[in-house]
Amino acid sequence: MKNALPPEENMDKLCSRWGREVPDVPLQEYPRPQMVRKQYEILNGTWSYAITEDRQFPEKYQGHILVPFSPECALSGVERVLQPGEYLHYQRTFWAEPVKGERLLLHFEAVDQRCAVYVNRSLAGTHEGGYLAFTIEITSYVQEGENQLEVVVQDDSDTSYHARGKQKLKRGGMWYQAQSGIWQTVWMERVPKDYIEALKITPRFDTGEIQIKVFADDRSFHPVEGVISFAGAEIAKVQGAAGENIRVKLPNVFPWSPEQPNLYDLHLSMGEDQVESYFAMRKFSVERDEKGILRFFLNGQPYFHNGLLDQGYWPESLLTPPSEEALIYDIRRMKELGYNMLRKHIKIEPARWYYHCDKIGMLVWQDMINGGTEYHMKFVCTLPNLWMWSGRQIRDDKYTAFARQDQAGRQEYFRELKGMIKQLYHFPSIAAWVPFNEGWGQFDAAKASSLVAAWDHTRLIDEASGWFDQGGGDMYSIHNYWRPLKVSPKDRVVALTEYGGYTWKVEGHTSYDKLYSYKDYRSQEELTDGYKKLMERDILPNLKNGLSAAVYTQLSDVEEEVNGVLTYDREITKLCEEEVQALNRRIYQEFERCVRDHKTEEE
Repeated sequence: MKNALPPEENMDKLCSRWGREVPDVPLQEYPRPQMVRKQYEILNGTWSYAITEDRQFPEKYQGHILVPFSPECALSGVERVLQPGEYLHYQRTFWAEPVKGERLLLHFEAVDQRCAVYVNRSLAGTHEGGYLAFTIEITSYVQEGENQLEVVVQDDSDTSYHARGKQKLKRGGMWYQAQSGIWQTVWMERVPKDYIEALKITPRFDTGEIQIKVFADDRSFHPVEGVISFAGAEIAKVQGAAGENIRVKLPNVFPWSPEQPNLYDLHLSMGEDQVESYFAMRKFSVERDEKGILRFFLNGQPYFHNGLLDQGYWPESLLTPPSEEALIYDIRRMKELGYNMLRKHIKIEPARWYYHCDKIGMLVWQDMINGGTEYHMKFVCTLPNLWMWSGRQIRDDKYTAFARQDQAGRQEYFRELKGMIKQLYHFPSIAAWVPFNEGWGQFDAAKASSLVAAWDHTRLIDEASGWFDQGGGDMYSIHNYWRPLKVSPKDRVVALTEYGGYTWKVEGHTSYDKLYSYKDYRSQEELTDGYKKLMERDILPNLKNGLSAAVYTQLSDVEEEVNGVLTYDREITKLCEEEVQALNRRIYQEFERCVRDHKTEEE
C-alpha cells in the first residue's frame, strides 16, 4: 500500500462547535425534504472500512469509519488520503423484512468519485460522479433478517478530467484538501410496487398557476391526486396522471422572496404511494428598469442580489456539514448580517441545505462542479486577472488550453450538468445557474448556456463567471480583486460575481500557518474599515451604472484562505455586525433609488 500522509499534517486541530458532539448516527434528518415518505431508515453511522490496491473484497477490514464523513477528515476517525489507484471498501449490515408488493430503495446523496454497491455479495449497481445523488433498487438482493451492504470506491481526484471542485491531492492556497468516498447521507426507503419516482414543480407566476409533473418508474397510466395548503389551510385540489403536466390555479398567490419566504405545502398520492412536498411562487427575470437599464427582477420588481461566495467547507469534516444545525447557522447568520444571496461555489450541498434556504429566505446561485485535467493557471487565471479585457477576447473551443482535451470528459460534463439541474430544480431559492468559473475546465460555454436555458427557463444564467465571456447567458460577469471598479450598462445585466477577499487571520481560529491573501488586515476594526471603503468605492457608486449583483469573497475561511466573514470554525464574525448591516441597508436603499425614473430624482 502506498504511504499517504494524514491530510491534517502540520495543521492545527481546528473544530467547530457542532463537530465536538457528533452522535453515533450523524445527520439523521430526512434527507430529501422535497419528497418525504414515512417509511425510511438512515444508514449513517459506524461502518467497517479498508483501503487496498485491488477491488477484491478484503479478507479483513482495517477499522471503523463514521459515515458520511470522508476518510480524509477528522470526524471520520480515519484521517487517511485515498490515492488514485487505491480502493476504499465500506461494509455494514442492515436488517430487512421483505414484504410482497413493496420495493426497497437504497439512496446515496453523494459518493466521490465512482463506486460499486453490493448487497449480500451481489452487485446491485454502480455510479460515477462524485457530487450527484443516486438510487439503487435492492429488492431482489435482500433476504429476510440480516443483510450485508458493501461499497467499493475509487477516486482519481485531480489526476483526471472528472468533476472535482477545489479538491487537490497537493492542497495549498485556493485549492483544498482532497476527499473521497461516501460524503453525504446513505438511507433506505420502502415504497409500493408502483411509486412516485420524482417530482418536477414549476411556478407559473404570471398566471397564478403551479405546474406539477409526477414521474413514475414505468410508462403505465397512474392517477395522481393531491391537496395544496398554505399556512395550514387547504386551498386547492390536484388531479391528473403521472407523466403529464398538471396545472392548478391558485386562489391567491403569496410570492416567495428573501423578505417573505412563503412556502406552500403539497400532499400527493399515486395509488398506495403518498409523499409530502412543498413549493413557492416566484419569478426570476431580466427586464429594464425605469431608466432603461437591464436589471435582475424578482416577482416583477427590480431586485439587487447582494451575496457571498459560499464554499461549504468545515475544518473537521471538509465538504460534509457536521450537523443540520451547522448548515442552518451559515444561512441564518448571513441573513442576519443583511445579505440576501449565497453563491454556492463549486459544490452541490445536501438537499436539506437548499430546503433551509427556501425556508429562511436566501437566494442561491449554484455553480456547476469544475473538471478537466491540470489547469494552465497563468492562462486561465493570471492573464485575465491582470488584463481582464483579454479574457473576453478568447474563444473557449481551444480544448487543450482549457484542459478539456478529453472528449469523454466533455461529454461527462454535460451529463452531470443536466443531472445537477434535474436534482436541484425543485428548490425555489435557486435563482441562477453558473456553468463555468474562471476558465477552470471551461469549454463551449455558449452551448452550455443554451442547454441550461432549454432544461430550465425559470432561472438566470451566469455563463462564464469572471472572464472568458462567450457572450451568452443573462450576465456580464466580472471578477475584480485588484483595481477600482467602473461599470457601465451592457447588453446583459452587469454582475460583480466575485470581489473583496479581504483577510484577517484570527489567532486560535485558523488551520494553517500559511496565509493565502488578497489584502491583509490585523484587527476587526481595520478589516471593517477596509470593507466599508470597498463598498463605498466599488458597490454604491456603480449601482446607478447598472450594477445589479455583488458576490463578496467569502462566507467563511477555508484552510489557508482566511478571507471569510466568519472564521473557519464559525466562532468569530470578523466584520463588525452593525457596520455590515448598515452598509447592506444603504446598498438596498441606493439601488431602489437608482432604478426609479430620473424624473423622480429631479423632483
